[in-house]
Amino acid sequence: MKSTREKILRTLLTFPGSTINDLADAVGINGISIRHHLSALEAEGLIIPAEERHGVGRPRFIYRLSEQGIEEFPTNYLKLTKRLLESLKTKLPSSEIKSLLEEIGSSIAKSYQEVLKGKPLEEQISMISSIMTKEGFIVECKKNEEDYTLISYSCPYYRVRKDHPEICALDHQFISQSLSRSVIIESCIFTGDDHCTFRINMNQKDNSND
Repeated sequence: MKSTREKILRTLLTFPGSTINDLADAVGINGISIRHHLSALEAEGLIIPAEERHGVGRPRFIYRLSEQGIEEFPTNYLKLTKRLLESLKTKLPSSEIKSLLEEIGSSIAKSYQEVLKGKPLEEQISMISSIMTKEGFIVECKKNEEDYTLISYSCPYYRVRKDHPEICALDHQFISQSLSRSVIIESCIFTGDDHCTFRINMNQKDNSND
């Protein structure tokens, strides 16, 4: 029989961004016991908590696996992804691989086009944050007078990006295409920063994405 710890980790692997109540329902124990296990897993560096606002009231905590937590499970899909990229590199220059990944980012953006269409920019960015959260990022959005900033404290492509830096083009293109805005990457986990930062100018539209 699976341990409670393993059930929690497997639930977070399948449903990143789960709340304490979500985990209690999935594992079959009460919220107090879940909190105890989550504290232990966080202390071991296997999970990462983040605050999420959900309407009026206090924000709630959601949880997802850390890179170390993900490594608790078999990662054949990572090996396959790396092999595919390595194979592409024997046939295509880096610039063409980057273009291919940008096309994938654009394709993902188009799949959300109808959902985002007609929404105010602030609501669009909030929806983009939610989409990225579901994809395995831990995202925070900040706003000042001139722009919005999306801050990602984790990267689901971490183990791929080590050998294939072109992968960053996918998310950059996805955000830019979805918002039809120029997006600047101001910091990146893979260049030694603590997080990735995407700056979005609220007044500067990128007509190339239309």
